Amino acid sequence: QVQLVESGGGLVQAGDSLRLSCAAAGRALSNYAMGWFRQAPGKEREFVGVISRSGTTTRYSDSVKGRFTISRDNTKNTAYLQMNSLKPEDTAVYYCAAADNYYLNQISKYDYWGQGTQVTVSS
Repeated sequence: QVQLVESGGGLVQAGDSLRLSCAAAGRALSNYAMGWFRQAPGKEREFVGVISRSGTTTRYSDSVKGRFTISRDNTKNTAYLQMNSLKPEDTAVYYCAAADNYYLNQISKYDYWGQGTQVTVSS
């Protein structure tokens, strides 16, 4: 098993940047593809992006492509979500999640979830 803890959220203005971290404890993070999801109030949880176990492959939702970048450092057991050019519509609770394979946006395939970190973007 792996335990995930997100950090780095906060209140920023439109156009600002934030970097979220997802630290893992327990089993090595290199065993998992890492996804990022977000959930805004009153909306379903949605896929943001995913990175393969080795870090060589990433995929993003259309809404964040070109603005967000997922990376990982398996030696530090940590994954990252770099968010640039933030917009008010990016306001949500952001979650990292681990899956044993590269399942892209198949939310049910992710076995382990962090507790989430709030990102609020003001206009």
